Amino acid sequence: MAQTKGLEGIVATASKISSIIDGQLTYGGYTIDDLAEHASFEEVVFLLWNDRLPKEDELKQLSEALITEAEVAPAVLETLKVAPKTANAMAAIRTALSQLALYDESAEDMSTEANYAKAIKLQAQIATLVTAYARIKKGHDPIAPKSGLSYAANFLYMLTGEEPTEVAEKAFNQALVLHADHELNASTFTARVCVATLSDVYSGVTAAMGALKGPLHGGANEAVMKMLTEIDSVEKVDEYVHNKFKNKEKIMGFGHRVYKDGDPRAKHLQEMSRQLTAQIGEPKWYEMSVKIDQIVQSEKGLKPNVDFYSASTYHALGLETELFTPIFAVSRMSGWLAHILEQYSDNRLIRPRADYIGETHRTYVSMNER
Repeated sequence: MAQTKGLEGIVATASKISSIIDGQLTYGGYTIDDLAEHASFEEVVFLLWNDRLPKEDELKQLSEALITEAEVAPAVLETLKVAPKTANAMAAIRTALSQLALYDESAEDMSTEANYAKAIKLQAQIATLVTAYARIKKGHDPIAPKSGLSYAANFLYMLTGEEPTEVAEKAFNQALVLHADHELNASTFTARVCVATLSDVYSGVTAAMGALKGPLHGGANEAVMKMLTEIDSVEKVDEYVHNKFKNKEKIMGFGHRVYKDGDPRAKHLQEMSRQLTAQIGEPKWYEMSVKIDQIVQSEKGLKPNVDFYSASTYHALGLETELFTPIFAVSRMSGWLAHILEQYSDNRLIRPRADYIGETHRTYVSMNER
C-alpha cells in the first residue's frame, strides 16, 4: 500500500469548516484576514458551527449563552485546587475538562440538539477552567464572567478581576479568531478519530486537548517565549540564533507543513505584538522577535508561523507562559466542536491501515532455546 509518513498530503475527509488553499486560510469561505479584521470571536464560533455568519438576534443569544453556561460544578474546581503545584497546566486542565462530562446529564445524549447544547457549554466552560486554574494556583478564588462583556473581554476579566483596555480586548479577540480552526491539524484530527467511534463530545475534546499539549502543536508558543526570555536583549539575538544553527537545534515558531510561503496568521500577530509591547513599555520582546525572524528567513528560508509572534503578544497581555497553550485550547475548542458536530452528521469509523515493516515468517521458540 502507498503510505506517507505523518499522513502528509493525505486527504482524510471532506469538510465545510475551514480550508487551506494556495496558502490562504479560510473559515467557511471567509478569509482569515477578513475575519481577523472585522469579526468577533462569537461570530466566528457561530460560523464554524453553522456554516454562516449569525444574524443579530442569533449572535446575542449565543453571546449570552456563553456567559450563562460558564459555571462548572464545584467538584471540578476542587480537582484544580488539589492538583500538585508542579503539575503541567495542560495536564491539570485536560483532567478537569474530562470531568465536566460527569456533571452533564445529557453527556450520553447523542441527538443533534443535545450535542449542540454541549458545544455551547464546553466553549463557555473552557474559559472558566483556564482562568480558574490560573487564579487558584496564585491562591485566588475564580471569578464568574460579567454580563455585557465580550468573550475575549470576559476571559481577561475572569483572569485578572479587571476589565481589559480596548486595545487588549481587540488584540485578544483577534488572537482567538486566528487560532479558532486550522483544517485537519493534529488535535482536530484526534477529535474526529475519537468521535468517529460514536464516543461522546467530552471524550472528543479531551482527546484533542491531549494532542494539543505536545510541543510540536500547541506547546510551540511556550517554547518561543522561553527562547525570548533566555535571550533577553536584542543585542544577544545574533549570537543565540547562530549558536542554535551551529548545534543543529530547532528554532521554534518557524515553518509549517501546509504553508510553503508563510503562515497567513502570523502578520496579524506580529502587528499585535508591536502595538502591545509598545503599550506596556517593553518593545524589546517585539524587537527580539523581529530580529530572530529576519535571521531565520534570510539564512534558513523559513517564515514564522502562528506560534512565533503569539508568544510576545500573550506576554504583553500579561499572560503567564504556562497559560499560552491552554489559551490556544480556549480558541481551538470552537474548531474541535465544529469538526465533532460535522463528523457526527455523516459519520464513518476512521480506520486507516499501516505498512508492516517488521520481521516475517518467524516461529515460536520455547523459553529454554532462546
